Amino acid sequence: MASSVYDVLVIGSGASGLSLALRLADQARIAVISKTALTECNTLYAQGGISAVLDAKDSIESHIQDTLAAGAGLCDSEIVRLVVSQGKECIDWLLERGVPFTETASENGGSHLHLTREGGHTHRRVVHAADATGRAVETSLEQHARAHPSIEIFEHHNAIDLITAQKLGLREQRVLGAYILDVQAQQVKTFRARYVVLASGGASKVYLYTSNPDIATGDGIAMAWRAGARIANMEFIQFHPTCLYHPHARSFLISEAVRGEGGRLLLPDGSSFMQRFDSRGELAPRDIVARAIDHEMKRLGADCVYLDISHKPAEFIKSHFPTIYARCLEFNIDITRQPIPVVPAAHYTCGGILTDRDARTDIPGLYAIGEVACTGLHGANRMASNSLLECLVFAKQAAEDILQGLQSRPAPPELPEWDESQVIDSDEEVVVSHNWDEIRRFMWDYVGIVRTDKRLQRALRRVALLQQEIADYYGHFRVTSDLLELRNLAIVAELIIRSALLRKESRGLHFTLDYPVPDDSQPPHNTVLSPR
Repeated sequence: MASSVYDVLVIGSGASGLSLALRLADQARIAVISKTALTECNTLYAQGGISAVLDAKDSIESHIQDTLAAGAGLCDSEIVRLVVSQGKECIDWLLERGVPFTETASENGGSHLHLTREGGHTHRRVVHAADATGRAVETSLEQHARAHPSIEIFEHHNAIDLITAQKLGLREQRVLGAYILDVQAQQVKTFRARYVVLASGGASKVYLYTSNPDIATGDGIAMAWRAGARIANMEFIQFHPTCLYHPHARSFLISEAVRGEGGRLLLPDGSSFMQRFDSRGELAPRDIVARAIDHEMKRLGADCVYLDISHKPAEFIKSHFPTIYARCLEFNIDITRQPIPVVPAAHYTCGGILTDRDARTDIPGLYAIGEVACTGLHGANRMASNSLLECLVFAKQAAEDILQGLQSRPAPPELPEWDESQVIDSDEEVVVSHNWDEIRRFMWDYVGIVRTDKRLQRALRRVALLQQEIADYYGHFRVTSDLLELRNLAIVAELIIRSALLRKESRGLHFTLDYPVPDDSQPPHNTVLSPR
């Protein structure tokens, strides 16, 4: 079967992948790879919004300082300025593509974009589409991508591995394409491309409890690691403080905007507690709020805490949070009259593939954008609603850089087809499901919100054994989506554990009882891992 050739192969179909494809499509032939349905991605489930300086009372400098403060000393200040300064331009770009952001009446009788406030922000600067911003962005971009003749979309296609010149024994250093599993046909295809862009999202599915959809298995991070790219700051996993606690409410996030609009966190007895942990109370950064909830749950032996916004008018709640209101009502929780039971859950991967200001990785021709990347924007803790902004800005940066080199970049050579001659169909799928469950459980127990070196060492031993089992299984049986995700999860788990062990301090999202305070004896440093 002949391999397909494209100018740009985009692996991932969220806000970063689709916006990049649209920015390139008038001048390049694009393939967009989506592991399941095109819109099934973290973007679709993003509730809060996109941070951008649009209010006259706000300023670029204020947004920069808020981001730096949340990042606990590890943000790259030049990258922060680069991203924040392009906020308005990116919002305008989305408006031109029909994203229906929520508006509010102006004093002159017109209207303007409604801005809400979230944790860590000192001003209202979060543009949103009610409480389903990600869905509005994703579905708008989807319509444009499907309509563009230069964008070819491959749904239910799961990337296996990158193909590099080095792997083929060639002298040059560059990415040449990727092997992709057509899930429905159960056939591995070879995609060749001048450039490859990883936009495959984060890795929160490595934890037992997560706000992310099932696809968030760190595929891009693992593929880049296997291909020889450096990975940075994987110890900084953001746990969202407030996911709905209900046996049937799998992975449903309660937006930070609920706290931004006055929601209060309460113990089971109805008493508040956040002021005991931070003077900013409910609007403290997410790491502080998540640790406070975790502490109180463990102290009390409680299954959850509660988030209460019922003191606000019912119409206000229904108009601002229609998705949350409707979803909670399905579980007989009327948030206009009752508090919402909530628990923390793994939410966002602040580390990832190390990139420069144009989203370039260590491997020529390979870019990484969105949650899969470590750009320097988030540092040790991502500030709310900076993630979609990062997707949009680095899609723009990468697109501009790719277009500069597109005409001079030679087409990749013919590539070897995927070889299945030595493998058979699996008759032991229970091995995959068991190992999948084991990884997620020990990561939650040993590498979660609060860590110790002893727990981390225990986790590292477990993941080494599992990787041996997975490698043996991978070498003998035909690949499936579950096996590919398990293989990637095991690598991501190792990267998180190794990064956490290297950081002998508590900073941002990484909190260890062995080193409970930041090490201020030296300048803050990134944790950078290089492939062996």
